[in-house]
Amino acid sequence: MAIRQLSETLINQIAAGEVIERPASAAKELIENAIDAGATRIEIATAGGGKALLRVSDNGAGMNHADLELAVRRHCTSKISDNLDDIRTLGFRGEALPSIGSVARLSIASRRADGDGGAEIAVAGGKVLHFRPAAANAGTIVEVRDLFFATPARLKFLKTEKAEAAAITEVVKRMAIAFPHVRFVLSGSDRSTLEFASTGDDHLSRMAQVLGKDFKDNAIALDAVREDVRLTGFVGVPTFNRGNSAHQYAFVNGRPVQDKQVLSAIRGAYAETIPSGRFPVAVLSITLDPALVDVNVHPAKSDVRFRDPGLVRGLIVGAIREALAREGDRSATTGADGMIRAFQAGFHPGYRASSASGIWTAETSPSRPYRYEAANTPSAGFAEQPQASFDGLAMPTARAETVLEQPHRSLAEPAQFPLGAARAQIHENYIISQTENGLVIVDQHAAHERLVFEEMRKALHSKRMPSQVLLIPEIIDLPEEDCDRLMMHAEGLSDLGLAIERFGPGAIAVRETPAMLGEVDAQGLIRQLADEIAEWDTASGLGAKLEHVAATMACHGSVRSGRRMRPEEMNALLRQMEATPGSGQCNHGRPTYIELKLSDIERLFGRS
Repeated sequence: MAIRQLSETLINQIAAGEVIERPASAAKELIENAIDAGATRIEIATAGGGKALLRVSDNGAGMNHADLELAVRRHCTSKISDNLDDIRTLGFRGEALPSIGSVARLSIASRRADGDGGAEIAVAGGKVLHFRPAAANAGTIVEVRDLFFATPARLKFLKTEKAEAAAITEVVKRMAIAFPHVRFVLSGSDRSTLEFASTGDDHLSRMAQVLGKDFKDNAIALDAVREDVRLTGFVGVPTFNRGNSAHQYAFVNGRPVQDKQVLSAIRGAYAETIPSGRFPVAVLSITLDPALVDVNVHPAKSDVRFRDPGLVRGLIVGAIREALAREGDRSATTGADGMIRAFQAGFHPGYRASSASGIWTAETSPSRPYRYEAANTPSAGFAEQPQASFDGLAMPTARAETVLEQPHRSLAEPAQFPLGAARAQIHENYIISQTENGLVIVDQHAAHERLVFEEMRKALHSKRMPSQVLLIPEIIDLPEEDCDRLMMHAEGLSDLGLAIERFGPGAIAVRETPAMLGEVDAQGLIRQLADEIAEWDTASGLGAKLEHVAATMACHGSVRSGRRMRPEEMNALLRQMEATPGSGQCNHGRPTYIELKLSDIERLFGRS
């Protein structure tokens, strides 16, 4: 078969398949062009999820007649010269406009602020329809209609209009976070209008516009430098998390990227602080010499390659962990809001629930309050049956009596400590602590589990953990393959204070257990470790998993739910939490405490 030269139109359509994957891809390219042109106001309008219409208007530098004619030709750009090692703009390939014009109906109207007049060019299916003078404001208006009309096979792979519109919204959000000084307006017949007002240099306020005002209250600032690579941005406290990774944003020299390495570093930095299946909220901005990063990996420019990926990963993990150690132990403000909603849901007049749900309602209450009965069966309000449930209750009193001063009371004054002073334990599991301006509810098992784990983690990096010798070794029957796996890692377990030996082909003898765990269920611990090691053997082995082993042991050796604690024990636990990094979450990432401010409590009683 003879080789022949492809037509320019077909070449552009092939290129468009890589550059313009969906309407959101076109929106991204057009917005990037507007930002490169110095725009401070960008308006995006869509219809049919961007398939029927995508219009991007900006107040940027604009183009003259000569520039506009070249703009729709491939590999024509004003953004680079001959050096790909010094790219400082979002666009540089010169492929976006000709690619769009080859698969859609494209029109561009533009005028420079210092120009005498504007011009307009129209392209459809790769062919120029007209190029003529036109009345135009300073800046550029790019209109894309009937996307992929020239390549109808591509239309079959697009999602619903709603899904495509949502993808465009996500593109605008990423650009809005990256460029807070630019005002963005997104509107159209397929959506509600979305506007992000300019916040100047206040990046956190722009992030709050996009991610919600709660992010501003739960964010920790980052600012770290390593070998001329700088990392700035904000990350959420561990208890402020989401059900997917859509709230993680990364930028490299101002360019929004979706780099797997960056996302992996974020995940690693939050290890053991967030529950499985939950994701942290993070906005990271990496600034470095353009020569140290390759943005020319893919035509879509969403992937990058760092010259030293290990340095970048180490910088991200180290900076986030330092920030979490510094400020990450505080409880998310959404925890108090959730508790208030939980209380209020049952008391809302229009709320109805079955008694099995555990939420109070007038219909299911055994006390049958008078207001409900009076509204439904007036004669039953104070009948003997409804009132019988009050027989065993003592009458309330408002007597004021002198409380004797407790010895060493100064050690338990709430004003002196962030987590306050213990005042009660309820259901033998939750500690109620009074702080200077509110109260804290602590999950005693989750909190102590974290404290034990941190002690074990510290010991891992210093010396063998102290162990306690069992008077009579405990023999645990296991499948032979589980015994083999455990003995392969006996040395690593010994570092944690757990000494085991083989006891026949299908049993393990436990001779020592970690001293700090006290009395421990050795059988349950060994069986769980055997199950976990069975999974790890397909990966990197126990060497990289010792901390997870420590977490498992900590869970087995912590203060159990249901145990009554003396006041001095509760206060000691609170003080140790204050002194331990990461104590705001247990080893599984769940919060160890929830804080209620006085203002939150007053809201519950309608006093604010």
